[in-house]
Amino acid sequence: MNKNQNNSIFSHLYGFTDMKTLNEKGPIILNQGKGIYVFDIYNKKYLDANSGLWNSVAGFDHPGLVETARKQYKKFGGYHSFFGRLSEETLKLSEKIISISPFKSGKVFFTNSGSEANDTAIKILWMLNNRRGKPNKRKIITRINAYHGVTLGASSMTGKPYIKEFGMPLNEFIHADCPHYWKFGLKEEKEEDFSKRMGKNLEELIIKETPETIAGFFAEPVQGAGGVIPPSKGYFDVIQPILKKYKIPFVADEVITGLGRTGNLWGTETFNLKPDIIISSKALTAGFFPMAAVILNQDIADEFIKVSEQAEEFPHGFTGGGHPVGCAIALKAIDVIMNEGLLDNVKEVSPYFLKRLKEFESYEHIGETRGIGLMAALEMVKNKELKTPFDSHLSMGDKVANESINNGLICRPLGPAIVLCPQFIITKKEIDLMFDMLHDTLKKIFKKN
Repeated sequence: MNKNQNNSIFSHLYGFTDMKTLNEKGPIILNQGKGIYVFDIYNKKYLDANSGLWNSVAGFDHPGLVETARKQYKKFGGYHSFFGRLSEETLKLSEKIISISPFKSGKVFFTNSGSEANDTAIKILWMLNNRRGKPNKRKIITRINAYHGVTLGASSMTGKPYIKEFGMPLNEFIHADCPHYWKFGLKEEKEEDFSKRMGKNLEELIIKETPETIAGFFAEPVQGAGGVIPPSKGYFDVIQPILKKYKIPFVADEVITGLGRTGNLWGTETFNLKPDIIISSKALTAGFFPMAAVILNQDIADEFIKVSEQAEEFPHGFTGGGHPVGCAIALKAIDVIMNEGLLDNVKEVSPYFLKRLKEFESYEHIGETRGIGLMAALEMVKNKELKTPFDSHLSMGDKVANESINNGLICRPLGPAIVLCPQFIITKKEIDLMFDMLHDTLKKIFKKN
């Protein structure tokens, strides 16, 4: 849509949007979705290869999720979870999440987003340490290129250059190395040796900062918004003993990887992680409601209950956290993923998905393809041998995104990477269509550049 056609579209303030292109072309205004497709107001059809924003894993019109929302709104359309009052659905979902989580037992705290969930985990750790008599044990370690959200704490944990626009990170937030072997491995360095070096660097950082001041280490099993970066071989096998050595809690940010994206129900299963806290969102409600969960293992939960009793309460929460409609939808979404064949389909089609991904390695300007389960990326480079990126990541990515849209495909460039994370319901035939459309897009873009 051109801005001259409808000036009212500029009353909206757009986040994570290339403003130059927006001012020239205007937004794409969508008004319906069917399966893995969305349609704009002109009824143009797009294959959404990003599941909305990683979250619409059951498609955009799943009848069971729609009906669940309708019934719950009619039964009990909204309530909070404060003062010991909460909905029946909130309790049911808490129990369900613990039962399917990697933890044998524990507790769940609900928020409206992954950002808020990560902030909540920080506050839990800070309150624990403050009540333990360790008020200086506040530093949070994350990693370069990590993405943990956009609230003040989550932004500070996010290891992306753009957080500097807000004068971040705040004090007490530290970024360790990014475990991207292709990009940061030394010449002649084997991948396992790279992982050992990452561990050595982390331990040196911990010692430099003083272990007694570090409250926690947050990590995504796969760096999602960083460009789908799986950890290097053996990375977490090296990292986890170091965290245990210095008694640093490990928080697994499974906002993206949780509930099936990597081919297992949890990314912690895929990479054999033993976290103390897990953050879940995205697939939790299959995109039908804003929700996230902070999942505490029993040890941390028990201690946190004690300190909350000492303080008389946990002075934190969100009006919409544990919303009955959201909880009802999440219960249905979990059932759909586990019992309607969605997780099975991820396991079945992901090898084919990753096989077709490899085709792009023949391109002069694709330096690396990488992925796991139904999440993948292609790294665009100006010089393949030197791994040199194009001069402007946003400009090149914007060209790819715009040409993809013209071809009826929605894909997401993240920095120098093109990211694909299709819905769990995608078929092999639709995978072929998606990759064929991407081939057409890249051939046109690389021919021009």
